[in-house]
Amino acid sequence: MVSIHPELLRITNVIAHRSRDCRAAYLSRQRRAGGQQPDRQQLSCGNLAHGFAACDSTDKARIRLMESANVGIVTAYNDMLSAHQPFRDYPERIKNYVRELGCTAQVAGGVPAMCDGVTQGQAGMELSLFSRDVIAQATAVALSHQMFDAVLCLGICDKIVPGMLIGALHFGHLPTLFIPAGPMPSGIPNSEKQRVRQLFAEGKIDREALLDAEAASYHSAGTCTFYGTANSNQLILEALGLQLPGGSFVNPGSALREALTGEAAQHICKISRAGPRCRPLAEVIDERSIVNAMVVLLASGGSTNHGIHIPAIARAAGVLVNWDDLDALSRLVPLLVRAYPNGEADINHFHAAGGSGLLFSELLSAGLLHGDARTMWAETLSDYVCEPYLEQGELRWRQAAEKSLDTDVIASMSSPFDAEGGLRLVTGNLGRALIKVSAVPSSRRKIRAPALVIQSQDDLQSRFRAGELDKDCVVVLPYQGPRSNGMPELHKLTPLLGVLQDRGHRVALLTDGRMSGASGKVPAAIHLSPEAAAGGAIARLRDGDEVVIDADAGELNCLVDEHEWASRTPLASTVATDGVGREMFAGVRQQVTSAEMGASVLFTSEEGRSHE
Repeated sequence: MVSIHPELLRITNVIAHRSRDCRAAYLSRQRRAGGQQPDRQQLSCGNLAHGFAACDSTDKARIRLMESANVGIVTAYNDMLSAHQPFRDYPERIKNYVRELGCTAQVAGGVPAMCDGVTQGQAGMELSLFSRDVIAQATAVALSHQMFDAVLCLGICDKIVPGMLIGALHFGHLPTLFIPAGPMPSGIPNSEKQRVRQLFAEGKIDREALLDAEAASYHSAGTCTFYGTANSNQLILEALGLQLPGGSFVNPGSALREALTGEAAQHICKISRAGPRCRPLAEVIDERSIVNAMVVLLASGGSTNHGIHIPAIARAAGVLVNWDDLDALSRLVPLLVRAYPNGEADINHFHAAGGSGLLFSELLSAGLLHGDARTMWAETLSDYVCEPYLEQGELRWRQAAEKSLDTDVIASMSSPFDAEGGLRLVTGNLGRALIKVSAVPSSRRKIRAPALVIQSQDDLQSRFRAGELDKDCVVVLPYQGPRSNGMPELHKLTPLLGVLQDRGHRVALLTDGRMSGASGKVPAAIHLSPEAAAGGAIARLRDGDEVVIDADAGELNCLVDEHEWASRTPLASTVATDGVGREMFAGVRQQVTSAEMGASVLFTSEEGRSHE
């Protein structure tokens, strides 16, 4: 095995030292849970009878005997999300697969699964980030029945996977696997989709033409094919060892997809608490696997949403990470993937070019992954450099591609797309923010321009139509953080800013909100902390203030006289906080931690603090 890169080892050791007490407390709690008698044996006869009352006679007898695994299925199925629609029949298929081993499975519960694509730019988007913690709690409620020896999670998209994983980690004495459903086949090219959106933003085409293009892109069951948060989730789950290797991007309805589902269902029975090979989730997820997740995110130019989700996931496992860790890793890890919005390819092209197995192999060869990190499917992550295939209808595994089949999509360590990873931390008198640079040309990673302060995404549209934006500027949108309005994604800004940049202007975005997985070619300093609603400096910015955003130097400053700066009164918030259910989350907005600490209400500010 190749030795670990010394800088990767140093960063991991820093995280381990910082997390020592928190991690020890987590493991102690999980070992107490795992050291007790199997969960069902703690139940009274009345409890147990309720638990198997609706089962058929064979399953009922097996659950009653307590000699074989009973798998709890937590599902995010609904048929509005294209990615989750295929999950409709998964529970029955899983039950049939585990019965072949003499085991049983039950749907433990469902979790909400909202679609950010549907709510994009709408009031409902302000519930999106908070839905992650609701999903985590719903997962815990599902597993609280204590009927189960192992867990299968059916989830793919944005907040859903992080939420389910956070919930499952609170039952870390149980083995857990995720089962995906795969991406939809490729639609129109992403570059064409982007072109049509910008034409619509300029008023050059009508809504019908825009809808035709969008419908040709998002056209069938399966995960959206651009490399946003949903597909970043899938790579990260493989890097964490919680999904079968090479299986994330096999299309729905295929024979291979079905075989992978069967393998996952039967494998979780083999490592359940009911047998001698139990592999608790708490012992698989540690500081090494969390570092692996960050490395893969950076090497692939993945979603900035994980600058929020990874700290929250890690905290659920007693591991404390922050943006300094992400930044340090980003300066170590090269960019090896070009997938839209970081390139022209979609996730199907990435999979065909060599996929996760090739990416992991390249990183392992340079000592940039902890190959000894444990996984649910194999012994260690070093075994994940393989891919599944069918031979006469039987699932087999083979070595993943040793070289990229399309070097425009997956590069080698010897010739990366960029010497550093896709995310940078920028800091200064305006606070701390993340900027995704993997899709931003190097010539645009530094901008010094006057601030243009807007109050909403629609405000930018109005100014654009009035011709007020044909100039260099840093568009500033405050009061979009977790405490203010739930930190919605702000993708309605992207086409307009893209038009301005294409016209030759130097433009950027600064916000305490999110741009997330589809962040593109315009430099955007996002997730700014402290946010405006927490007294952040962004609320002191005014039109015309000189703002510097320098991703290469890690700088985020406003060049205003200190005395004038100190004398300014923060702008007042104009955001609405009711309607479309937003009023129900008022208490959440009051308690939520900062973006860097995971934007969560599941941990107090002191419990979630990762700086020392």
